[in-house]
Amino acid sequence: MSKKIILITGASSGFGRLTAEALARAGHTVYASMRDVAGRNANNAAALAALAGTDIRPIELDVQSDASTNDAVTKIIAESGRIDVLVHNAGHMMFGPAEAFTPEQFAQQYDVNVLGTQRVNRAALPHMRTQKQGLLVWVSSSSSAGGTPPYLSPYFAAKAAMDALAVQYARELSRWGIETTIVVPGAFTKGTNHFAHSGSPADPARLAEYEAGPYEGFGEQIQKAFAAIVPDDADPAGVADRIVEAVGLPFGKRPFRIHYDPSQDGADVGFAVLDRLRAEMLHRVGMSDLLRPAKLA
Repeated sequence: MSKKIILITGASSGFGRLTAEALARAGHTVYASMRDVAGRNANNAAALAALAGTDIRPIELDVQSDASTNDAVTKIIAESGRIDVLVHNAGHMMFGPAEAFTPEQFAQQYDVNVLGTQRVNRAALPHMRTQKQGLLVWVSSSSSAGGTPPYLSPYFAAKAAMDALAVQYARELSRWGIETTIVVPGAFTKGTNHFAHSGSPADPARLAEYEAGPYEGFGEQIQKAFAAIVPDDADPAGVADRIVEAVGLPFGKRPFRIHYDPSQDGADVGFAVLDRLRAEMLHRVGMSDLLRPAKLA
């Protein structure tokens, strides 16, 4: 196995932390990025750095800041000389009726889950394109093509946008020799902090109209129904394991999309159709080379 220099966003908890630990145990150097490394995430950063037998380097990176993303990438290049793998994982969830969220809350959700990936890409991709090789791993969501419960509209809308962006980047980076793998996790109610840290609607009056009307108690009903379809043994570490497997594969052998969904919400079927239609369109217009990364390095 060749040792990779890897940057992961949102590595303080959840999928990001599990992935950072798993990749480091596999022998890679992992820059585990998070906000406020010296403050509220100091304990998380210290625990990751102290993981025995691994090379995990916590690094300050706020995906909502151009300056922060640029500074982090500059530091990594100065220390390690390159970035081989970029894992887009940072994300945030909001829970409640769509109408009760303000437009500014939707914008914030989009800023973290979509524009954050754009900031990091713009900082890291010039280096990867100069290398003429690299791998982008995007942590998407089965909600973009599978069954979706209500009351998660801001999160689902942002994740769908991120997935669409990942597909477009794959085509626009293939001739640079840069590969793309989109990981599609299903719902997990244990082992992540999505629901515990989820945002709430900023318009309490509008929220009250829903809770006093035909949707009284609906939020609790959704969470119970959501939890009921997730198997008791569903382990979010499986997402990290699949990322490790993809990173360890040779150039040209990495899958474009990987599904890990113990609740089986049908996203594997939905994305199979979508990805095939998109590929057939590229074949029709003579651009099928964009479906495979060019070997340049």
